[in-house]
Amino acid sequence: MITMSQKELHRLEVIQKIRDERLSVVRAAELLGLSRSQMHRLLQAYDRDGPAGLVSKKRSQPSNRRHSEEFRNAALDLIRERYLDFGPTLAREKLIELHRISVAKETLRQWMTEAGIWVSRRERKKRVFQPRGRRDCFGELVQIDGSHHWWLSNRIPSVKLI
Repeated sequence: MITMSQKELHRLEVIQKIRDERLSVVRAAELLGLSRSQMHRLLQAYDRDGPAGLVSKKRSQPSNRRHSEEFRNAALDLIRERYLDFGPTLAREKLIELHRISVAKETLRQWMTEAGIWVSRRERKKRVFQPRGRRDCFGELVQIDGSHHWWLSNRIPSVKLI
């Protein structure tokens, strides 16, 4: 079984049209936004490996642009020591300003979330509030001696009788 992205599936359809001679290589390259030579490389990969030849070889591989583990840990250690109550945006500003450590805000947010340092507002709301719906009612609504006020029976004001 092969897992393919939508883009890869579209390439497969176009290549099958080329092989069925319903589409020229030049027109297919235009449709996919590729050069003619890149289209020929895709055709060679398809002929050699079948549909699996169109799947990205970088899938499930770490990015070449990722930060090292030491760099990540150094940034998180500084945040734990000095900026524990800061959000990712302010923590990033302080890391740049005071420590000359530059990290993208979104990257820092992901690191802080994974490390349990920061929780998004959405997650905080999920933890604090219960799902919307009918609240539990305790007691019943009662009216005291002809008064025009209604009270919950467990919250009736204390009345002194003389």
